[in-house]
Amino acid sequence: MDTVQQLKQQAGEYAVQFVTSGMVVGLGHGSTAIFAVRAIAAQLATGELKDVVGIPCSRQVEADARALGIPLTTLDEAPVIDLTIDGADEVDPALNLIKGGGGALLREKIVAQASRREIIAVDEGKLVPALGTAWAVPVEVVPFGWRTQVDYLTTLGANVTVRRLSDGEFFRTDQGNLILDCSFGPIAQPEELATQIRARAGIVEHGLCLEIADDVIVAGAAGIRHLQRKA
Repeated sequence: MDTVQQLKQQAGEYAVQFVTSGMVVGLGHGSTAIFAVRAIAAQLATGELKDVVGIPCSRQVEADARALGIPLTTLDEAPVIDLTIDGADEVDPALNLIKGGGGALLREKIVAQASRREIIAVDEGKLVPALGTAWAVPVEVVPFGWRTQVDYLTTLGANVTVRRLSDGEFFRTDQGNLILDCSFGPIAQPEELATQIRARAGIVEHGLCLEIADDVIVAGAAGIRHLQRKA
């Protein structure tokens, strides 16, 4: 395991200390969140945690959680989630995020908004001075007319590419939609950009997650930092 993977593991496992028995827990998608999922499963297996049920943010996480023996439920059955542990692609100083590098941004946002507490676990390389510094903003669009969305997002200042699989086929979300990765460079006004993106019919969701994270767990060379969003 390389250094970055070790930091991801440290952050994901650290976040699990906030899970207590009896909770409904949102299970995030991605290379950091999977360490939290595994840690929850391990603590359920030993009895350290009891009566925890999970709500997965993607079909992949659902499959992983079932394989690990985590009992699952749905938002229809449990519409209020006690705590969600997820990852992020970028975190700015205000703890705003870019998410969706794994393509699960819509379900991740739905789960986050249903959560009493959203904990984001990252390695220190995900901290940036402004959103868009290193990552494109993923934008989920319906397949019908998707090229018109490219034109629209370009007018907002984005360099747009449609996400594809290694074989050249379009990447499809769990909803069957496409992802347009939109490179804006450092974003000075993310709230305004988020409003502009959502104003277009056919755009389902975007990866700008503003004022969603309550806590950010950062693993770095100097150890773990626990950041909390200011009220």
